[in-house]
Amino acid sequence: MSDQNTIRQCVAQSLREKQHLVQAKRAFIGLDGFVDEILHVVDTRMDVEHFERITTIQGFSNRIGEAAGRSTNLELVTQRVKLGGNGPIMANAMAKAGTQVTYLGALGYPAQHPVFEPLADKASKVYSVANPGHTDAYEFQDGKLLMGKLTPLNDMCWKNIIERMGKETFTALLNDSDLVAFVNWTMMPFMSEIWDKVQSEILSQQAPPEKHARKGIFFDLCDPQKRPKGDILKALRLIAGFQSHFSVTLGLNEKEAHEIGEVLDLHASHDTREALMDLVAKLHQQISVDTIVVHPVRYALASDGVQVVDANGPFIPNPVITTGAGDHFNAGFCLGRLMGLSHQESLVTGVTTSGFYVRSGKSPSMEDLIHMLENWPS
Repeated sequence: MSDQNTIRQCVAQSLREKQHLVQAKRAFIGLDGFVDEILHVVDTRMDVEHFERITTIQGFSNRIGEAAGRSTNLELVTQRVKLGGNGPIMANAMAKAGTQVTYLGALGYPAQHPVFEPLADKASKVYSVANPGHTDAYEFQDGKLLMGKLTPLNDMCWKNIIERMGKETFTALLNDSDLVAFVNWTMMPFMSEIWDKVQSEILSQQAPPEKHARKGIFFDLCDPQKRPKGDILKALRLIAGFQSHFSVTLGLNEKEAHEIGEVLDLHASHDTREALMDLVAKLHQQISVDTIVVHPVRYALASDGVQVVDANGPFIPNPVITTGAGDHFNAGFCLGRLMGLSHQESLVTGVTTSGFYVRSGKSPSMEDLIHMLENWPS
């Protein structure tokens, strides 16, 4: 039995023994909200019902490139419309696993958008203080292109949180939750302001807990490439500023890890797992948080500042959906940490949660996770 398989079986056993504890765990998650429209791009149309899609991003790029200096017509076919945004997808996945989730975000104001009903049904409580953005998600077999329309998220700001949710409610959730997660910094124009206000108006009024008593807080920048270097550095400083009151985890995908590396003047090869592990170790020397997690497509890494551990993901040859896979990884990793699992074991819960979602198009229950761990795809 391989080391990876041994770890998976141990994680399955731990989850089975501890799954009754999940419902006692409380998570406070925010702050975005999107309506996701999953799209395929038509390559050849046979008849009204049948077409062949463009299967790769390179093929799509070639089609666009051929139109330079001329023009072209591209047909998009909607596969599904679903709740979107890093926060809602992560929250929905954690609620499906059994965690008590409270969500704050841009789900529609004054009325909630119907696409978020599945989250509202599973969550303990939902607060919406702004309207959602919209994402056109062009999916291919080798990746996806996310085209976001972000203007409504300008209303997701500290002023509206205080007026429409209430500072006392926000503070109580911040203090009483076992996990806090603030994700999608890149697309939220006032996220840095919100983090700054949380620190200056709430945390500064509270005595820091003992280190062993700090609860977890999770951050995901979400593809910061378009943001100026100064903004990214400020966001990293604000994230580190939560360390006095929380055990901070920064989550990145592989592309984001390299982007943050460039901002911090760290340059690494894109070729090997070992090079990425080395980059993560160097990132952790400059980013003052407890944990850094990076999730490429086929595996995941975690650094605790002393060592970098890894875990392989399942091989899914024909994914049903890829939009939201990273958010499911984040949910699974945080679930593992909530259950007291090690960093490496939590990587396993992360890749399994993501793999189940990519293969089925659904968020896994705890029993689904255990079953997949015990019956790993070959």
